[in-house]
Amino acid sequence: MSTKVVVITGASGGIGAALAKLLASRGISLVLTARRKKELDAVAAECGAATLPVVADMTRRADVHRVVEAGLERFGHVDVWINNAGQGITRPPTQLTDDDVDAMVRINIKSVLYGTQEILPHFKERGTGQIINISSMLGRIPFAVFRSAYSGAKHFVNALTALMRTEVQETHPGIQFTLVSPGVVRTDFGLNALHGGPDSRALRGSQSAEEVAEVIAGAIESRAPDVYTGKGSSGRVAGYYAAVGADPS
Repeated sequence: MSTKVVVITGASGGIGAALAKLLASRGISLVLTARRKKELDAVAAECGAATLPVVADMTRRADVHRVVEAGLERFGHVDVWINNAGQGITRPPTQLTDDDVDAMVRINIKSVLYGTQEILPHFKERGTGQIINISSMLGRIPFAVFRSAYSGAKHFVNALTALMRTEVQETHPGIQFTLVSPGVVRTDFGLNALHGGPDSRALRGSQSAEEVAEVIAGAIESRAPDVYTGKGSSGRVAGYYAAVGADPS
């Protein structure tokens, strides 16, 4: 992995920051982006000289394009683009407002769409590359009522990832799309959710951001199309759909 250049969005904290530090320790060159300059610069400083921090908002296409240009100017190429930026919401579906839904689409879906569309021309030109979209177990099983619109947004991301893979690989089989589905992660995600919410660290069955980062790093090596970060997660998903799709006869 030592020759790779990896872009990580949402890199100022949580999974993004943990992944940046892990990849930097393995000699990876990094482009790190987030909205919070102070926090982003602190993470970049820990990652070393082969790291470029770019303050940007992934919900603005012009900002995403600027990140691509900055990365190419600094390193000459990009190997992996990781769409990690996102935000949760704490509101049941019956109480969702137009603004709630618009925010979840903008933050969790458009950021992925923009990142993918802006880096794809470079990957197509090279004939290779990997886009990793950080989804959620809530994008597999809608089990948290209070995360309603977030769950819906991640289902959208899952479909977008699969359909992008099918479309792009018809002409560019060397470009991989990888979906990563973490469960509860011990970060500020819950505290930073729209309308507030429970601290993710207080929820049962959680993982550390470092554990999730290890799985993502493994997905860069394996280029697997679909990975879960928690043990038994794939079986849990299969069991859920087997139950809800059971033949009534």
